[in-house]
Amino acid sequence: MADQNSVEHLNSDEAFARLRSRSFAHAAGYKAMYSSWIGGIITDPSLMIVPVDDHIVHRGDGVFEAIKFVSRKVYGLDRHLERLQRSMAQVALKPHWRVQRLKEIVLETCRASGIDDGLIRLYCSRGPGGFTTNPYESIGDQLYIIVTALKNPPEEKYEKGLTVRISKLPAKEAFWANIKSCNYLPNVMMKKESVDWGVDFTVSVDESGFVAESSTENCAIISADGEFLVPSFSRTLRGVTIARMMELAQPMIARGVLKGIREAHYSVDEIYSAKEMMMLGTTMDVLPVVRFENKLIGTGSPGPVYREFLKLIREDLSSDRNEMITRL
Repeated sequence: MADQNSVEHLNSDEAFARLRSRSFAHAAGYKAMYSSWIGGIITDPSLMIVPVDDHIVHRGDGVFEAIKFVSRKVYGLDRHLERLQRSMAQVALKPHWRVQRLKEIVLETCRASGIDDGLIRLYCSRGPGGFTTNPYESIGDQLYIIVTALKNPPEEKYEKGLTVRISKLPAKEAFWANIKSCNYLPNVMMKKESVDWGVDFTVSVDESGFVAESSTENCAIISADGEFLVPSFSRTLRGVTIARMMELAQPMIARGVLKGIREAHYSVDEIYSAKEMMMLGTTMDVLPVVRFENKLIGTGSPGPVYREFLKLIREDLSSDRNEMITRL
């Protein structure tokens, strides 16, 4: 009889069988993965794995993007890939692929997923080879693309709004804030805060008292005098959604709905006096914040500018003639 405290030694066939037997609820949403390491697309979630010595695993040495597609239309693909290239350049990752080829792989992985609405997670890693911090140990960069089912926020969040608190974690320094790095521990801890505190999000504040960003979202306000203010991108990641919203909202100035649109260093006190506050990001599009640090924002209900922003971004998503849209 085998010792219950012993550790099993598995041969290759046994190990592969164990992998195939692993199943958990989240995996049902994992629809397709491209891996440059294995050189193709797979649709079996149990095989969607990455080498443990890839520096993206043990050092967070890689960069990523999250891109969505709705009704088989990929939104903002070119802009996301431009930001990916900027992040790669900042950490001296030199890809072996051309951008056009990357686009082809992304689109083919989406098609292989068999779904019409999904989220694309695109990772470019330093690659496998060694377990130290030395990036030159790697045998070469790798590309991993995972397509999952799209999970939208509950509809009640769009109708009733969000609650937000100030994070206890420091805002990222400018250099790191502008790299979409896989070293996401600060972001993880911000999300943990929000869950532990029973709020929807927390936002960081820098050492000068200016508002920065949330764990994976940008925040913005409609100021007391009617400006659409976005925290300075010197200390926050330039989100594709919020940057597009700044473009789409321009006609609202001529109509007198907005006084202006700009990046700004604004404080927590300016949030308290704001007419509206919003969170913007790839998955959510735009959501209203109705309570910040347990104080009501504006009337305490989703405001008219938010409702127009949501309409604008959803029209943008559904457009057939739009530079933001790439069809599958």
